[in-house]
Amino acid sequence: MLGVHFAITGEQERALLARDEDAVAELLEELEENWRDDDLKVDTDKAWEDIHRCLGDGTLDYEGYPLSHAVLGGRHLHTEIYVVHVSVAEVRDVAEALRPLGRDWLRRQCDALGSSGYDGAHGPEVFEYIWTNFVDVQNFYQRAAKADRAVIFTAT
Repeated sequence: MLGVHFAITGEQERALLARDEDAVAELLEELEENWRDDDLKVDTDKAWEDIHRCLGDGTLDYEGYPLSHAVLGGRHLHTEIYVVHVSVAEVRDVAEALRPLGRDWLRRQCDALGSSGYDGAHGPEVFEYIWTNFVDVQNFYQRAAKADRAVIFTAT
């Protein structure tokens, strides 16, 4: 599954939160097709899963606010695909929590994934891939917080 974060407007947020699952999927498809502001969107390819695991306890659980909300934490709007809503206030908290985290911190978290039972790929190339996407997510949340936007994370 490929992950994408969108920093959505208040109008888009209200529309998503007011819909049932089928309508959320349709609205999400429309959002993806018509998105124009690349500064308020970030693609994390398949790195989103490792990023989420590194921000938490190595699992896909949603514990550990606010870092948990950078990817999978938040309000889930669909049961079959990941469509996760993070409110404006939560976006500010996530941005603040992500800001000080650096390369050494992420390296320690990635190294610890093996002890959590996660058997994903490892190695220098994999770390660079995760690190690059992590920095993109960090910067994205800073921009989303500055723009006073909610965030939708999707993985399809």
